[in-house]
Amino acid sequence: MSRFLAVALGLACVLAVASRSDVGSAAEPVPSRPNVVVVMTDDQTAESMRVMPNVRTRIGGQGATFVNSFASFPLCCPSRATFLTGQYAHNHGVLGNRPPRGGYEKLVLSHVNTLPVWLRASGYRTVHVGRYLNGYGLARPTEVPEGWDEWYAPIDPTTFRYFGYTLNENGRLVSYGSAPRDHQTDVTTAKAVDAVRRLARGSDPFFLSVAYVAPHNGIPREPDDPAAVATPVPAPRHKGRFARERLPRPPSFNERNVVDKPWVVRRNARVSSETVAAIETNYRQRLESLLAVDEGVAALVRALSQAGELANTLFVYTSDNGFYHGEHRIPLGKVLLYEEAARVPLYLRGPGIPRGVRITQDVVNVDLAATIVDAAGVAPGRTLDGTSLLPLVRERDRFLGRDVLLATPDYWAIRTPRYEYVEHRLGDRELYDFQVDPWQVSSLHARPSYAAVRARLAARLERLRRCAGAACRTGPVLRLGSRCADGAHVAVVRGRDAKQLSAVEWEYRSRRVGASERAPFRRILPARAGVVVATAALDDGRRVTLERRVAACP
Repeated sequence: MSRFLAVALGLACVLAVASRSDVGSAAEPVPSRPNVVVVMTDDQTAESMRVMPNVRTRIGGQGATFVNSFASFPLCCPSRATFLTGQYAHNHGVLGNRPPRGGYEKLVLSHVNTLPVWLRASGYRTVHVGRYLNGYGLARPTEVPEGWDEWYAPIDPTTFRYFGYTLNENGRLVSYGSAPRDHQTDVTTAKAVDAVRRLARGSDPFFLSVAYVAPHNGIPREPDDPAAVATPVPAPRHKGRFARERLPRPPSFNERNVVDKPWVVRRNARVSSETVAAIETNYRQRLESLLAVDEGVAALVRALSQAGELANTLFVYTSDNGFYHGEHRIPLGKVLLYEEAARVPLYLRGPGIPRGVRITQDVVNVDLAATIVDAAGVAPGRTLDGTSLLPLVRERDRFLGRDVLLATPDYWAIRTPRYEYVEHRLGDRELYDFQVDPWQVSSLHARPSYAAVRARLAARLERLRRCAGAACRTGPVLRLGSRCADGAHVAVVRGRDAKQLSAVEWEYRSRRVGASERAPFRRILPARAGVVVATAALDDGRRVTLERRVAACP
């Protein structure tokens, strides 16, 4: 396929869906189309955010903090492909970091139909700074993927070198050395800040993607690095800042009994004390490597503010996946479904987003593209599996009630606010109740008392693992009914999933009017016309908002 034909097909996809955007509820209008800045780190845990005050205050404090955000496939390349496509991995097809199942070449033809292509076709200036998909640059080092007006990315195999790497700068290869100013995090920040200053002088909105390598392991190795464990390379000014920091040891750390875990965990011996010491060094250096990223976020916010663009910029901060540091006998790594790898930081600020809000609903990285095209008023070229997060932050008392899918070729998991149920390719099963075991230490899949829960989750997982578009966002099967009786409205929540209801909170004409805590979940309301809102809570932790406009009763 020629490059011209590929671009034409990509633009045709955008035009074909202009009248059928599949992203969920639209956000409130803003004065003009906002700029979009996305900062993505590599392998960052949610726990590590405690050392990043600039992100927490300048993004989260001035916007929204999502405390339950997840990567659907906790691995670099599939996760980044999800960001670019707005789809779960089973739909975009990137199922690993390397060929034949994954890597840059797996998505290469699809680059004509990704987020930057959609934004650029609608008038956005698009710039990418930092790492891209695994394997990028190996075959065609000077290639710039479709959709980008400007491009500054390290090429493999130098991507994970904090010093001594090569960038493709708009088709020209530029090598960087070992001077402190060449530290890749700082170079990424400098180029991103320069892009903001230049783009802000134009009349078009811009999309800036900033992808830091930190805190991923990298080279060069340093004299004090542990012999058997790779570590990142903090900026020289930050080295040793956390030399005395203790490695967190939650109940899941180096589990004593893993008989209830899948084979991939059962095969691991307990982590030795020598390895624990090496893990602790890795952990300390990861925290230190994030300090330059935190400074970079401050510099970007400052540049946006000085250019007069901060108020009209949607700023997103997240990571592609988390990382293990000895939890569940996993010395170092990701991919598996447990909290440490699947949970990722997510912060948003921008037009119409209230300041300092905390969103507790489960969200997932398939929502990022949907959120961006919603804010930009752009039609996606694909059927998106996620939903825009903007309505969640603007109407915080509205709940989706959907399930979240975590899936790789080796397992499929369904997550609700209370439970996580997992089916492994080799036949193992897991079930966790976060209400009693937030660390996922004891699987309950074989407990008779959880048989009904397991059956319900297994049935929903079967549908979810092959979902596409709106089918990936479905919530409980419930409906809000109303009838007039004895001069009043009788509102009731019914439906196939009503047996799982634990409570319903009622709102009528914008005022809270009580709750129902047992069946039948109904409420007697005044006879006047108005809007009835029922927020239904289910025993698996999901909450869903139902709404109905009623006429006055005679």
